[in-house]
Amino acid sequence: MGLVNIREVFPLGDNSSDTLIAGVHFNLTTLKHWNFTYYSNGTFSNGSYCFLAFEPYTPHLLQNGTFLNETSCYSPINPMHTRSKIGLFFACFFGLSIMFTFINLRKHGRLFLPREKRFHAIGRRWQWYWMLVVAAFGIISAISGVDVDRYYLPELPIVLNNFFWFLMLSTTMCIVWESVRHWGSWQERQLVDPDPFSLRQDDRRSKVEFWIPLVFYFFAWMNFFMVIPRPWGAIELQRDPEQTKQHAEPAATDLRFKVAAFFLFGSWLTTVFSLWHSIKHYKARNRGIFNRAFGLIKYMPPRFLLTMPLALVMIGYEAACAFEFSISPLKIDTNLGFMYGLGWGPIAMIIVVQETYGYIAPNDDRELIRQRRVRGAEIDQEMGITKKPHWWSRLNVDNRPMNVQDSIARNVSEIGGGRATTRNLERSIEMGNMPASKGRDSNKPAPDITSLRAAANLLFPAHTGMEETQERFTDHPEPGRGRTAANTSTRAGPTTGNGVNDRSGSNDSAASGLTLGARPQQIRSMLDV
Repeated sequence: MGLVNIREVFPLGDNSSDTLIAGVHFNLTTLKHWNFTYYSNGTFSNGSYCFLAFEPYTPHLLQNGTFLNETSCYSPINPMHTRSKIGLFFACFFGLSIMFTFINLRKHGRLFLPREKRFHAIGRRWQWYWMLVVAAFGIISAISGVDVDRYYLPELPIVLNNFFWFLMLSTTMCIVWESVRHWGSWQERQLVDPDPFSLRQDDRRSKVEFWIPLVFYFFAWMNFFMVIPRPWGAIELQRDPEQTKQHAEPAATDLRFKVAAFFLFGSWLTTVFSLWHSIKHYKARNRGIFNRAFGLIKYMPPRFLLTMPLALVMIGYEAACAFEFSISPLKIDTNLGFMYGLGWGPIAMIIVVQETYGYIAPNDDRELIRQRRVRGAEIDQEMGITKKPHWWSRLNVDNRPMNVQDSIARNVSEIGGGRATTRNLERSIEMGNMPASKGRDSNKPAPDITSLRAAANLLFPAHTGMEETQERFTDHPEPGRGRTAANTSTRAGPTTGNGVNDRSGSNDSAASGLTLGARPQQIRSMLDV
């Protein structure tokens, strides 16, 4: 883009009311009537409209002030330069990262264990959500940067390019924060999984973990409000060095940009504190200043050793741009080494580190299941329990460990009843163990009733304890049975001289007849035996 200097006098034409510009004659009276001015960079402008006046974009002017076949000064007519080409490379990079981010989001966001109130599933997904947001902002900013080079005069592309770049700064810091916060939550989850009551939820540790996210997002949102809601029109005024110095540079280095950088640095410090807090409470403690510093580096995951310094470089470049306009991406012809090396490079490297971690690290639920399996194997080893392989239960059905349902079924089969009884009966029939017939054989002589009564009297003597037992085991006792009948018979029977009932005679017959005539005992449960 050439220098813009106002020409007070139009190039002379054929007469005083004619001017010759780029081989085309224009009515000078009409141009002055509509307040058009000709600039040394080959443009017409009256403050509202700006047209290119050099070939092959030279327009034709009508008497009423209308331009035919005009081309706006803010048109992408220039070829792509280095800034545009590097921007397209980053646009392709962020577009490709979206695919890997979705893969990692699906991998680490899936649930293989029941949901827990203490550890929400969305907590592990936030870092991947922010990566999608950063990739979207990066694509828009990089594509807009193409027109920064191609526009003949700077306008909206320079604003869009930097608008979304500043949005990338705060959202990239959110990626780093969410990765650190989730790592701390993951350490806590591994610690409380064997014993849910090992860590209290109302102590100072839990309160600090409640307030830390609020502090971080306060700094992040303050950075957003300091940078984004502002008039961006002054950044477009870079059409000549004088205009850039008077309008664009003061707007790009004002107080709000400086304060925004320090707010973002505050969010970085909050992230460092959160990392230190997690290591302090969920890792082994060290004694001494040097041991603590060594332990902080020892227990810190390798990806944080990369992402934390990269985020600090990104914040430092934002702060430097707020003080030095020559290296700021807000300048049209800025130093591309500083712009892409310190402004875009750290963001891309953080994305690469996160994607690599997502590919290598396992899902949290799967890792927790593996840890539970290892702990179970260790406990079995301490107790001397050797578990058989899975194929053992299929080949040895009778030797497999029985659960509660199998034990109950085995007990029922031993006692009898239900399907188990049917199975035992079928087995007995197959083995030939048929029950004897209860029908009376006509060839056998009839038993002597006197002998039966004598045998029954010996087996079931008629005394109070036996009567009470017989009454208790009878479901429907008959009238006259039990203690009253026995007492009546006892009082009615003859006694000996010493006052003891005589067990011979009619009383013996009555007792034996009562026993033989009683209804058969019905056992309703094993408690009656």
